[in-house]
Amino acid sequence: MNTLIVIAKEPRPGRVKTRLTPPFTPAQAAALAEAALADTLRTVAAAPAARRVLVLDGEPGPWLPPGFEVVPQCAGGLDERLAAAFAGCRGPALLIGMDTPQVTPALLDVRYDTCDAWFGPALDGGFWALGLAEPDPGLLRGIPMSTPRTGALQRARLVAAGLRVRDLPALRDVDLADDAHAVAELAPHGAFAACLAHCSQAVRR
Repeated sequence: MNTLIVIAKEPRPGRVKTRLTPPFTPAQAAALAEAALADTLRTVAAAPAARRVLVLDGEPGPWLPPGFEVVPQCAGGLDERLAAAFAGCRGPALLIGMDTPQVTPALLDVRYDTCDAWFGPALDGGFWALGLAEPDPGLLRGIPMSTPRTGALQRARLVAAGLRVRDLPALRDVDLADDAHAVAELAPHGAFAACLAHCSQAVRR
């Protein structure tokens, strides 16, 4: 049984995408986060999976489509929260965040016939996806998160554990305003691109 996991924060002003402020207001940054999350969940809903799980910090809202189990995030650092997300899975699981609304169902349709792990590097040095044929929380615990070397260290941990690793394409996370515009160009028909156009127009007024 393959599981797709999305780890996310409830998109509330002042709690999400704070690095988008400025140029955007906290409310606009939250709206952009909500749009990115909505696009991500819509993609996951369209991808083949036996189980879809949202590991959420906060409460679900109208942006949550049907078909998802909602699991609260545990306490601790991001490495602990990612580890706990995998601990709740049996069988192959692929985890992604809410920062890459340009992701497609095809990118999430991974197989483990020739590998034990899938790794999706992010352009900022982190990673946007991690897939494990046999979920092992210990593969994530202790990895320093949100650094330019997070991705390299996480991938090295997988290799050191003797796993055969295949790489997904590198994607750009939405952290800063320049990231938002670049990502919107890659997915111009999504909710994120539409929200960004609206917010950018408001900023120019």
